[in-house]
Amino acid sequence: MTLAVYCWLLWLYPRSYRLDLHEEMTFAFREARSTLPPALATKISFYRREYFGLLAGALCAHLDCLFGVDVSFRRFDMQPQFRFPRSTIYLMLVIFGGVVLAIGAAAKVAGDPVGAGWRTVMSLLVFMLLSMGIVAAAVWGVLHGLRCSGVHRLESLQSHMDSVQSRGNQ
Repeated sequence: MTLAVYCWLLWLYPRSYRLDLHEEMTFAFREARSTLPPALATKISFYRREYFGLLAGALCAHLDCLFGVDVSFRRFDMQPQFRFPRSTIYLMLVIFGGVVLAIGAAAKVAGDPVGAGWRTVMSLLVFMLLSMGIVAAAVWGVLHGLRCSGVHRLESLQSHMDSVQSRGNQ
């Protein structure tokens, strides 16, 4: 039933988009649906997000075809999973800078204008950056060894697209 609704909503897309993306989008929807946990709230959230994303995508595709305008409704775009927006990283850095300044002000109040307080903070910062780099490199190495990195996912996507095209040509 839900796949039928999804396929029906795909008809809202312009014909050119539908011909190019119909099989890939239904395949991705089936795959994502098969990994859903049994919780009803999770399923409702998933279908709401997918259907609104489909409607917003169809509207954007029609605007693109009619006026050549590339419009994106970021709130309703289909998303594979929730992620932090990139702005979160910058806000975290601003907050971290505020914490460092507060530590510096506290060191001045304590009577240590530039001494041990700043050295401790800077050595902690260097240690954190180095350890994050080492952990990131180790995780990437494990993912690459298991053939689960982004490069390998792109290879499997290309082989999937080739098989879809070969089925379409038959």
